[in-house]
Amino acid sequence: MTSSQFTKLLMHWHFNDNNRQMPWKGEKDPYKVWLSEVILQQTRVEQGWGYFERFLKQYPGIQQLAAANDDEVFKLWEGLGYYNRCKNLLVTARLITNKYEGVFPADYNTILSLKGVGDYTAAAIASFCFDLPYPVIDGNVLRVLARVFGIETPVDGKDAKKTFTALAEKLILKKDPGGFNQAIMDFGATICKPALPLCNSCPMQKTCTAHKQGMVNMLPVKEKTLKRKTRWVTYFIFKHGNTTLVHKRTGKDIWQNLFEFYIVETADNPKWNNAKVHDWLLNQLGITGSPAVQIINADTQKLTHQDIKGYFIKVTLASIPPQLKVPHLQWLKPAEVAQLPFPRFINQYTLKNALEAELFNC
Repeated sequence: MTSSQFTKLLMHWHFNDNNRQMPWKGEKDPYKVWLSEVILQQTRVEQGWGYFERFLKQYPGIQQLAAANDDEVFKLWEGLGYYNRCKNLLVTARLITNKYEGVFPADYNTILSLKGVGDYTAAAIASFCFDLPYPVIDGNVLRVLARVFGIETPVDGKDAKKTFTALAEKLILKKDPGGFNQAIMDFGATICKPALPLCNSCPMQKTCTAHKQGMVNMLPVKEKTLKRKTRWVTYFIFKHGNTTLVHKRTGKDIWQNLFEFYIVETADNPKWNNAKVHDWLLNQLGITGSPAVQIINADTQKLTHQDIKGYFIKVTLASIPPQLKVPHLQWLKPAEVAQLPFPRFINQYTLKNALEAELFNC
């Protein structure tokens, strides 16, 4: 996909199908944008929404916030955590009031120099309020770019910022940088979601590298997985005729060089049921109808730094969708599968559910 194609498709979706609602969306007042971004730095939109509205009611402008009593502001912040954000909020409000006569600076580097303002927040303020072409780079944006363009650079690695920022700078719509930034963030939050993206209704499906190569659930790549105490993995055991889909783990993570079934990893318990599985099959693989499905809870495996929990979902396919016919995925007969090394998490399942005869024996 070219840069112009991506931007055209994204903006068409934004103006015609983007229905995500937030009270600060479309806002041009830098005080309100800055306030919303600081609140959202370590907070979900759903939780931050109410705080944003209460802050504006109590302190409708930056000068009112600058003049406020510290304890009253911290009381209003109560429950949001990461109280340094609130402290920085007061420091910056008073700096702008005293040094800039209450007028928010319109220069990117000056905005970036403000206490508590990083690259993302500075880009948001600069683009939304002053139409400056600085792309925002957050988790939603990284995910969209990694999948659409097939980027396997780890998003938490040392080269990630340079790689993804350079690409976003090529993509950003110069005549409407704020609209572009809002569009790509909303697209990642509502369509190109982390574990259960809506690929079937995605306007970029035909040109998305991850979708074409069956890598939607493998991108973006992350290196630092050991910090996660509990990981939820779902293995889809796809069967077609006398073959089963497997692939080899090659990344720098647990079970490197071992084989596994088609994996979907989620931040929380996906709580699968038949309806959710069929919806996932439709969105991810374009599989219609109601293929035979069996959902089995996996036993927890305790590793040194993390617990592995999840599910095994058997799916019998009438035909193999294109996304599952790519080189890194293999369709093997039972005798071939029996020769491969699998992690204990999978072997426990195969023994518990008497799949030896079904999968691993000739």
